[in-house]
Amino acid sequence: MSNNVYIAHVNPTMIITIIAAYLLGSIPSSVWLSKYIFNKDIREYGSKNAGATNTFRVLGKIAGIIVLLADIGKGILAVSLSNFVALKLSYHAFITYQLVLGFAATLGHIYSVFLKFKGGKGVATFTGVAYYIFPFAALICTAIFLIVFLISHYISLSSMSSAVAFPICVIRVYQITDFHLTVLLALIPVLVIFTHRSNIGRIIRGEENKMRFFKKKKPS
Repeated sequence: MSNNVYIAHVNPTMIITIIAAYLLGSIPSSVWLSKYIFNKDIREYGSKNAGATNTFRVLGKIAGIIVLLADIGKGILAVSLSNFVALKLSYHAFITYQLVLGFAATLGHIYSVFLKFKGGKGVATFTGVAYYIFPFAALICTAIFLIVFLISHYISLSSMSSAVAFPICVIRVYQITDFHLTVLLALIPVLVIFTHRSNIGRIIRGEENKMRFFKKKKPS
């Protein structure tokens, strides 16, 4: 499909939904929860990141699960906006449009308009996007995430590993051949690695915090 055909499909409704997807992604669930429920700003504690992982560390499992589900939900809701656009698109064009909505939500989480264009890493939000559009590939990448996490106990390394595997899984499982869609898929690990660049430095220096959801009991 040529560039002209893709451009021809773009209409004001699609632009509005993309903006709406960004605003959905911008909702700072961890910050609002920490401020209005726990009377503290999550960005002043732990890694100072406005995301689910730091919420687990600072506010505990229940708060962390709430934020994680909220961030995943943002991605799902953002992509579901595609259902409000009545267009006759080819399969690849429609999936490309959904991915654009997903990217808009993820960028909203990373550069939230409510937090002066700062935010979290975007992994949980894009997880919602991935499960909505490519559920089987998302399941495979979740398994990769868990395997890497069980071995390393690094959330960041697990996230990057699953992100790198994601476009490969999607292309193989769904037999993707469209150039534009392939380029968008390739941008996913680039974005995740970019948002984790400080984590990469800490992993190399041996300074990255490990996370264990089940602490070993001390011998009595």
